[in-house]
Amino acid sequence: MFDCVAVVGATGAVGTIIRELLESRKFPHRRMKFVASGRSAGRKLAFAGREIIVEELKGEVFDGVDLVISSTPDEVARDFIPDAVRRGCVVIDESGYWRMDPNVPLVIPEVNPHAVRGHKGIISSPNCSTTQMVQALKPLHDAGRVRRVVVSTYQAVSGAGLVGTRDLLGGTKALLAGENYAYECFPHPIAFNCIPQIGSPKYKGYTSEEMKMVYETRKMLEDESILVCPTCVRVPVNNCHSESILVETERKITVEEARRLFSATPGLVVADELEKKIYPMPINGDHRDETLIGRIREDLSCPNGLAFWCVSDNLRKGAATNAVQIAELLIAQSSG
Repeated sequence: MFDCVAVVGATGAVGTIIRELLESRKFPHRRMKFVASGRSAGRKLAFAGREIIVEELKGEVFDGVDLVISSTPDEVARDFIPDAVRRGCVVIDESGYWRMDPNVPLVIPEVNPHAVRGHKGIISSPNCSTTQMVQALKPLHDAGRVRRVVVSTYQAVSGAGLVGTRDLLGGTKALLAGENYAYECFPHPIAFNCIPQIGSPKYKGYTSEEMKMVYETRKMLEDESILVCPTCVRVPVNNCHSESILVETERKITVEEARRLFSATPGLVVADELEKKIYPMPINGDHRDETLIGRIREDLSCPNGLAFWCVSDNLRKGAATNAVQIAELLIAQSSG
């Protein structure tokens, strides 16, 4: 049990779910702190039958804290986390800043729980789009070694934060009413549209979001030889990311074997009956902690290829749930 737990970014979209999960899963602790920017300091948030006053993000707030679960922008994580570690905290970080640091484990508990043991005060939770893909790749990699992945993502606006959701709703209402809407988050209208850019230009025409899927996949599967070709697209869906994934393995994995592997993997749920029109959709994954997999089929263009479709709640397993599961893993390993 941790004596004192602090949730940083407690009033944001992901932080709100972290608070709910810590309460509903009865995470063991003695004291709880909620921390946010100065704008939210002083607010009262309900937790486990009591009210907790939100404290401003300052160094001294971490004195006496054992565990920090943080959901902040990269630059905030860059600045405050080293100080929190120096004050004795273990930090589970949702930002992208520390993920590729060689001294920081990048963890999905169902994929590489052993990596947690090597932490030096910081543990990173991966990008939401990478998380659901690597969850699905893990059993295939263990069974037949993944050599190449081609993935196209269909990412919900909630991945861009509350302002992304506001843009989808406001833009859709305006378009239907024949009115103009001033988008706050997206460079193009998202209502009734798809935007094939998430993140900044990064490498040979790929975006930062796409390169995260390349680097993070290799790090968590501990195989730098895996080839990944990603295309990340923002779509007019409120919540839950969808992905079309084509995997080439060293050893052929049949559709029947893949179904068995997926079904036996914790955190994955197979929904795959095409004749009955049963397959994962964002409306099925919303508010769920599992990653849903369907449309499993052989690749017609590659003898060792397998194609499938997966859906996951990007705010939960793609962010909040994974972070809380890492915290639970820390407790389990310390008592094991």
